[in-house]
Amino acid sequence: MTKVKVAAILLAFMLLSGACKKSFLSTPPQGQESPLLDPQIALDEVTAAYSALITPDPTGASAFNGYDIHGLFFITVTNIMSDDADKGSYPGDQGPAGDIDNFTTLTSDNQYIDGLWRGYYAGISRTNNALNALAQAALDTGTIRIRSAEMRFIRGYLYFNLLRMFGGVPIVLTVPSGPRETDSSFYVRATDSAVYNKAIIPDLQYAVNNLPLKSKQTDLGRATKGAAETLLAKVYLYLKNWPQAYNLTLDVINSGQYGLEPDYSKIWRQAGDNDPLESVFEIETGIFGGADNGIPEYCEFQGPRQDNGMGTPTTPWNNPNAWNPTNDGGFGFDMPTQNLVDAYEPGDVRKAATIISLPEGGPPDTLFDGFVVPTMTGPTAYGPIAYYNYKAWHSENRLNQIEVFFGNRGLKQKNVHILRYGEVLLINAEAANELSNSGMAIADLNQVRQRANLGPTAAGSQSDLRTAIWNERRVELAMEHDRFWDLVRQGRASQVMQASGKNFTAGKNELLPIPSAEIAISGGRLSQNLGY
Repeated sequence: MTKVKVAAILLAFMLLSGACKKSFLSTPPQGQESPLLDPQIALDEVTAAYSALITPDPTGASAFNGYDIHGLFFITVTNIMSDDADKGSYPGDQGPAGDIDNFTTLTSDNQYIDGLWRGYYAGISRTNNALNALAQAALDTGTIRIRSAEMRFIRGYLYFNLLRMFGGVPIVLTVPSGPRETDSSFYVRATDSAVYNKAIIPDLQYAVNNLPLKSKQTDLGRATKGAAETLLAKVYLYLKNWPQAYNLTLDVINSGQYGLEPDYSKIWRQAGDNDPLESVFEIETGIFGGADNGIPEYCEFQGPRQDNGMGTPTTPWNNPNAWNPTNDGGFGFDMPTQNLVDAYEPGDVRKAATIISLPEGGPPDTLFDGFVVPTMTGPTAYGPIAYYNYKAWHSENRLNQIEVFFGNRGLKQKNVHILRYGEVLLINAEAANELSNSGMAIADLNQVRQRANLGPTAAGSQSDLRTAIWNERRVELAMEHDRFWDLVRQGRASQVMQASGKNFTAGKNELLPIPSAEIAISGGRLSQNLGY
């Protein structure tokens, strides 16, 4: 990637940051004086916290620098680090991603790890600022309560991801009274239990108690009661609190607000954004000032590239007279593995909706928008077939406007689906099975399988049903940033990762290292994770 392109992305995002399409996200945060004098300031702080989910650092918004919450660094420590994907591109491209992918060279000075730590705490800081402003704002109590619940939902989500990445982390729930360097709360690691019980669960329970149900009147992109219940149920899944996980997801199921989108492939297209059935919570991207505004490089980073990303000669373009004759689809990272491909049962429609497949010398893949992917001319560094993440594809077909696109490939309007109804059913199924309610577990599981064009599960015993649900989670949620954490909480990370060829060390690689820069700033108060 050229320095000119990086600079262009940075400049564009500096101009666009803080605003998204649709409703409340169309106004950038103002950062004025006092929410008591101007209540709009508090509401702008809320917008700023939501915008952090796109990028927490508008002054360093290139995907290859600065902070990160859901961009390149996040993709790497979720999909690429798991057995679902390899780094992709050519071997020397983006060394920090390769270090994370192969584990053996992963160290505490990895810039991706540092960017994630700073990005997540920057996002938490925005929620704290918003909560502080709302507490002072001259707004009606209902607005304050609901907006505060939204902020606590986001903060709970951010802490949940931090915990899954790093283990026990510092708990910062207020706006610091002085410089960060002098505030010890940033540099004292809490235990895992404390992070759950002092940050994640109280925040999400407050959100459950105070957020409204999803409705046609709800601003798109805002957290709702169903989102809070689903995320809290997921937290209890990690804690093996099966009754809570079961009851919370059962409430979502019985609310009548959600269902399975019949066409699985539609979910990953712009037509599926904020799906009235499937969507529980997603990162809202969109338009600002007549231009694209999305997570930096999310789509382009994962898209197929003309030279196949493996150092092979540039492939002649397959469709020179079509709408995109001169550019490839992206940088070729986050390539689904053969291991993932083989996990799908015959006839499973989710496979074609998840994976772009390009066999060496085979016919080109034509995507839903008419894009013809370059034909493979030789084997890749990862084998004779190139695979790409179809769920990350956003159309650039500006002739037919299948999806809205204004030309900024690095900021494509691609919503990221954080919680959806398919997972609600699978959480409920797993909890039901552990509570010896096999009837409910099988019914949930079969709903998901039926949508995938598969027959009922053959699993009968509790052990077989547990395995079947775990397998279903993998293919239903493939490339959706959950697989690695699933393996860790199931206690199978070492077994599965080593079997897939990853250089995984049990007792170490379940967590990322604490960034060395943060340990240095803390004066050694932050302790390092085991083995790093």
